[in-house]
Amino acid sequence: MDCEGLCSSFFGQSIQSSSVCTDRPHQLHGWSMRIAATHIPHHRGSGDVSPWTGHLQYHRDRKNINAAINGRVSSQVGMEGNGHAGQQQQEQQQQQQADLVRINGYDSLAAPKDLNLPRPLTISDFAPAPMHGSTLRVAYQGVPGAYSEAAACKAYPQCEPVPCEQFEAAFQAVELWLADRAVLPVENSLGGSIHRNYDLLLRHRLHIVGEVQLPVHHCLLAMPGVSKADLKRVISHPQALAQCEHTLTRLGLSVAREAVDDTAGAAQFIAENNLRDTAAIASSRAADIYGMNILANGIQDDAGNVTRFVMLAREPIIPRVDRPFKTSIVFAKEEATGSLFKVLSAFAFRDINLTKIESRPQRKKPLRVVDDTNSGTAQYFEYLFYIDFEASMADKRAQNALAELQEFTSFLRVLGSYPMDVTPLVGSPPL
Repeated sequence: MDCEGLCSSFFGQSIQSSSVCTDRPHQLHGWSMRIAATHIPHHRGSGDVSPWTGHLQYHRDRKNINAAINGRVSSQVGMEGNGHAGQQQQEQQQQQQADLVRINGYDSLAAPKDLNLPRPLTISDFAPAPMHGSTLRVAYQGVPGAYSEAAACKAYPQCEPVPCEQFEAAFQAVELWLADRAVLPVENSLGGSIHRNYDLLLRHRLHIVGEVQLPVHHCLLAMPGVSKADLKRVISHPQALAQCEHTLTRLGLSVAREAVDDTAGAAQFIAENNLRDTAAIASSRAADIYGMNILANGIQDDAGNVTRFVMLAREPIIPRVDRPFKTSIVFAKEEATGSLFKVLSAFAFRDINLTKIESRPQRKKPLRVVDDTNSGTAQYFEYLFYIDFEASMADKRAQNALAELQEFTSFLRVLGSYPMDVTPLVGSPPL
């Protein structure tokens, strides 16, 4: 067997070479080796493999190469027997081992122990996964004192909250391993859905791994010494302004309403600029953080004001059936009569309760034009539908329902299957 056959037997890899070994490099499984031709007569005994010798220039694991070569030569010696040929083979083995000595200044093919080689980077070097007892970094939109921060601390009591300026920044913080989780609002019992986050759920590849419901307790905050009569405007998040619209009117505040990014950010802006004619709608904790007075407490229009937040992670959780689970999906229906009815019937026939259905126009395909010669040209909006239903993806009913959905949808994606928040809301402390 020539060098090609012998190298193939060592590494399980076929290489291209001529019948006579030439001094050229070969690449085998990440090895870089150069075989220097040293001819040894071919002995046709019980074994048909000729021993060989060579000098190996290597990049790693020289000890394994040495062991492989020694084992190969030793087996050939045993095949030749105890005669003159065996003795000659033994001498050749000794010569071969002598040739392998002092390669690149080392006494053997074993890698020197004092090399300080750099360790390859892994994904864990950038953001190690939190171990037991370590702090979980949770991204939220807003500044300290925001309701989203309170939701993050309720979802993960021992977490390190990570404030983000925008909702999308919270998504990206998790995707880029700057945070381990994100807690973001998706709907409010008074203001309805937060459409921006529904759009971001589709745009990003994070998974819903849980939900938390937080009672919202709004307060009217102003700088110390400012009274209601001094106010000319009220600033807060658009949802907070909508949730306190009637109460502000009952308080006799004929003031301008201005929307900002978040509730606690409004309080922070007033405190940093020492605005004496402006109030903020925010939490009582924001008043403590930014040194503001509470002019009115509990100014939300409805005492049952609750915001639902979802917990997002890079990986989904394993669904279970031993506790109440909820599953969130998004789909686009086929262009056929009654297709939405057929989709919803897949859940009704299996006694699966739907807790939410939300439609959002498709950004890349907002309109569908239908040309009917009898009634003219009609334009229809194309929608994506978001649905939450009370079942785990480990439940056969849910699996069969989604299998049936695929017959009537052009697009279907499971956003997450996660435990429901069943904690009681009555008696929750105000924020």
